[in-house]
Amino acid sequence: MDKILSARVDEAIIQQVGILANELNTTKKAIIEAAIKHYSEQKGLEKKINIFDKTCGAWKRSETVQESVSKARSAFNKSMKRHHQ
Repeated sequence: MDKILSARVDEAIIQQVGILANELNTTKKAIIEAAIKHYSEQKGLEKKINIFDKTCGAWKRSETVQESVSKARSAFNKSMKRHHQ
């Protein structure tokens, strides 16, 4: 799924992206994606970054599952009691 990226970029760079897209008969999005991928490969970052370590760490908690459930249930019950008084 594509997401929107918003950044302040120098006007000359924006024009250059547009010119490249026209010259290569592709989209500005494709130019930016290719540039980022190339830069990452050039710096060797793709090998250093494990995307699962960065995004999927829910199982690496310091508390047990039961403690997590207990905290969540307690917060829910407090909220329900507050609204029923």
